[in-house]
Amino acid sequence: MCATDAVATHYGSGTLLDRIAAGVERLGLPRHGLDPSALSGVGEFHIGGAAATERLFDQLDVPSGARVLDVGCGIGGTARHVAARTGARVTGIDLTGEFVATGKVLTDWCGMADRVTLIEGSALSMPFGTGDFDLAYMLHVGMNIADKTRLMAEVARVLKPGAVFAIYDVMRVAPGEIAYPVPWAAQPGISALASPHAYLDALTAAGFALVAQTDRTEFALDFFATLAARAAAADGPPPLGLHLVMGPSAPDMVANMARNIRAGLIAPVEMIVRRR
Repeated sequence: MCATDAVATHYGSGTLLDRIAAGVERLGLPRHGLDPSALSGVGEFHIGGAAATERLFDQLDVPSGARVLDVGCGIGGTARHVAARTGARVTGIDLTGEFVATGKVLTDWCGMADRVTLIEGSALSMPFGTGDFDLAYMLHVGMNIADKTRLMAEVARVLKPGAVFAIYDVMRVAPGEIAYPVPWAAQPGISALASPHAYLDALTAAGFALVAQTDRTEFALDFFATLAARAAAADGPPPLGLHLVMGPSAPDMVANMARNIRAGLIAPVEMIVRRR
């Protein structure tokens, strides 16, 4: 099995939409005219969820009508969030076919198909023209893509000169043994963790200049502490949560990610860069 197939297999289950539909029904929510924020708990697959998206986009200027690219869009939760917040037209691309198919249905339920487009494909070879987008972002995706140089070059290709690329990824910040499974990898073979320095090297080679870099370790630890408190107080997981995406190993994945961050081995890092 090639690396891309292994990543898609890690994330795909074949029953994701059914599980989400059951959660929507449990909450008594409508399937049509659904507020996109109602799906944020299951749709924003990164540390901090919607709050982290808000923190990142508070730093960005996204004009209404801008063409925005979501690299590794998953089921489109962040794409819908960004489109609703900014009025932008968001196009998402993801390697996992089930994520894209599920995301299209959820986008229809939210009545946002005119503003959010999701397609299946590789971030290393995107079916877009040169300079098609005004802004791009990538949230918790690079950990599955080993060739950071090719990834950054491809993002640069589809962005207009002067456009911003915002990254929020888990990065390797110290040597040591990583505990698996984690949300992006059940085992080390499909994990492509890299240091902030490696990201910056790849970004610089692609023609990007650094605007801002922020370590979000404290934010992450607060987030995990809140998750643990909610789990202790609740009778089971919420109807719409990331356990629907991660599957039965979700508790171990989350616990290991928090453990690895507390150990100082990995950290969620924001990077905002601009194409020269």
